[in-house]
Amino acid sequence: MDHAVESLGEQKSLAFQLDLDADASAINALADEGGSDDPLPPEFGKLVSGLRVDVSVKSRKKLADSGQKDLVGTSVKVTGADGVLVEYRVIGDFMYYRSNMKAIGEAMGVPMPSADEIPPSQKEFKKIFEGDWVKVDTKELERAGKAAGGTSKGGSGDIDAKTQKKILDAVRGVVGQEVKFRTKGGADGVEHVVATGNLRTLLTGVFDKLRPLQGDLPAGAELPTAKELKDAPNKKVAVDFTLKNGDLRQIRVDLAVLADTQKKVKLPLVLKFSKAGDVSAPSGATEIPAGKVSPGSPLGTAFLGGGL
Repeated sequence: MDHAVESLGEQKSLAFQLDLDADASAINALADEGGSDDPLPPEFGKLVSGLRVDVSVKSRKKLADSGQKDLVGTSVKVTGADGVLVEYRVIGDFMYYRSNMKAIGEAMGVPMPSADEIPPSQKEFKKIFEGDWVKVDTKELERAGKAAGGTSKGGSGDIDAKTQKKILDAVRGVVGQEVKFRTKGGADGVEHVVATGNLRTLLTGVFDKLRPLQGDLPAGAELPTAKELKDAPNKKVAVDFTLKNGDLRQIRVDLAVLADTQKKVKLPLVLKFSKAGDVSAPSGATEIPAGKVSPGSPLGTAFLGGGL
């Protein structure tokens, strides 16, 4: 498992896909168990069951040694049953963004204005509501944020190699002590490694080890308190790692075991790994002046909030 995970960092190109392998009825059944006075709409299960998150990263160096300046391109895309809902890419000095506001509004049951309803003073928003690509110069955006009294310290947010090693060693130590592993063979070079452990015990152990490293973590990376961790489910969780010829291809975990329910429902969360495809700048993107991207605006939420 160490070798399989470390080999991901040896790559210069990596993609992963995250989704729930469950239908709308299973999702709604678990959501109803929450006992909320404001039940979720029936469309919720359909929306979540159709969601998929695709992330692609390409770098000049192997990913384990890459900082922000080494990345050739990064792409994050959220897809629903009716196509792409939100997507952003970071290529060179520009961040690109698009969204299907109409589909998002219909899925969430919230009416969205049409592009024709956007006032002339907010013409920058029109392209977004039309579903077109927009872009902003990230360096100009950083300068505008500092000029406006932003909290950015000018750092990249990267964790240095020495701290990364401390974090990995801390996590490995807890996992080695608290998690049991078993293997299941397969055909054509496929092997399954199933890791089982108590979620609350594991999380408490990991964060107890990370707390002394708090000062070395990026600003805003707050760790949960011991009191907060007491609310974590006190249940055993099994995580299935799929390897092929020693390479990590998939991670699968049933989230339903964490729910307080007697219903026999499965809610598998699946993470798949592969090589990144095309990560390039979209053509025809309309540039938005960095000064227009204020933190409280929809554009600010898009760009400053990481695109989502």
